[in-house]
Amino acid sequence: MGVLHLVFGIFGNALALFLFLAPAITFKRVIANKSTEKFSGIPYLMTLLNCLLSAWYGLPFVSSDNIPVSTINGVGTVIESIYILIFIIFAPKKQKAKIIGLFTTVLAVFSIVVFVSLFALHGNSRKFFCGFASAICSIIMYGSPLSIMRLVMRTKSVEFMPFYLSLSVFLCGTSWFIFGLLGHDPFLAVPNGVGSALGALQLILYFIYRDNKGAQKKQTPIEEETIEMGHTRPNQEKQSNANGIRK
Repeated sequence: MGVLHLVFGIFGNALALFLFLAPAITFKRVIANKSTEKFSGIPYLMTLLNCLLSAWYGLPFVSSDNIPVSTINGVGTVIESIYILIFIIFAPKKQKAKIIGLFTTVLAVFSIVVFVSLFALHGNSRKFFCGFASAICSIIMYGSPLSIMRLVMRTKSVEFMPFYLSLSVFLCGTSWFIFGLLGHDPFLAVPNGVGSALGALQLILYFIYRDNKGAQKKQTPIEEETIEMGHTRPNQEKQSNANGIRK
């Protein structure tokens, strides 16, 4: 593995770890309130599936020179599993059953990929199958901020799109994009190129509407929950309705 290739892998690991740990504030609130409130567990399940598939793809018998991919996604698998466990513990009964069902589906999908790649495929066909599955899942995960970007454009406010989180998404996607290019690996370069582009769009939106932060709060009712880089957070619990009645 080239020195530059390794450097970008290490840099990507550090930024990815920050992104994996970002929702810790959300789960600190969940534990304190003993409730998942309006938060959604689905983004964490998608991130878990992405971590599992990416960690598997990075193993030497699947693809070469991608150990940094396996290490950080192995760590991400542990972190996301903890988030999901906390979510299951504190979620309402109906939502708990849904998350458990989806968690089982995630494990089933990963198991199928592992089984097929081990017993039905070899060499380049194994790499292609695992890489394609991992790339599709990564693109879906990177696409999660589209909802918050739409909200920013609708409200003309960046209240729910933190600058440093958007910057980290851009830098993380860019690092893994370059890592994939240096390793001549399209299954890493393409999805992370998409992530880098989406991160850049978030930064552009931030600089366009940065002076309007919180300015639209009184004029435009914002939906009770918004998506923020893989997790949701409720908007202000009390808002006035059209008749001035406090909710």
